[in-house]
Amino acid sequence: MQIYAIADLHLSLTSEKPMDVFGEAWRDHTEKLERNWRARVSEDDLVLIPGDISWAMQLQAALPDLSFIGSLPGKKILLKGNHDYWWSAIGRVRAALPEGMRALQNDAIVERNIGICGSRGWLCPGSVNFSQEDQKIYLRELDRLSLSLQSLPEVEIKIAMLHFPPFLEKDRASGVTERLERAGVNIAVYGHLHGEANRNAFEGEKNGVFYHCVAADKLNFMPKLIYG
Repeated sequence: MQIYAIADLHLSLTSEKPMDVFGEAWRDHTEKLERNWRARVSEDDLVLIPGDISWAMQLQAALPDLSFIGSLPGKKILLKGNHDYWWSAIGRVRAALPEGMRALQNDAIVERNIGICGSRGWLCPGSVNFSQEDQKIYLRELDRLSLSLQSLPEVEIKIAMLHFPPFLEKDRASGVTERLERAGVNIAVYGHLHGEANRNAFEGEKNGVFYHCVAADKLNFMPKLIYG
């Protein structure tokens, strides 16, 4: 089994949400994603999708997007992003997922002695216009990350899924990075960033954790191999 990751699919199969307004890279991105995914991922592989999956506002409207993902090769683990407004109560989300897809929320999933945990995250303190409300959300997300990390059993490899970047800059620690390091996480994937921001995103090892920015447009819509 190989493990891939790709975030920010921003699917909209049942609504008019043209993504090429965000740049030429997004033109026909759904077709590009499907072509690349089928060329790289096998049925035995695992694909992590850390957030911003569908533009739908309600779970029912997101079903065609989820079905599309479900039709692609491999098993999938989903995490909520800041634009996943369709993601309602976790029980309803899990009941609606196609076979071979699972949703991660305040818990952990184990595949062949590899533990996957994580949380959406939020803007880090020090971000531009960081407000008191942002601080509340950030602290709440830290608690959720702690719950997910605590639910990890003893496994060979620990992987954390995050939607928001876990730091402002490589050399600046955060509550997120501190928790990942303390829990012995080996690999962390994150998305959320687009354009110039994801081109400059930090990737590499920091204090024992190897970070990957897997925003879809950064990867040219090709799932990235992160383990195996």
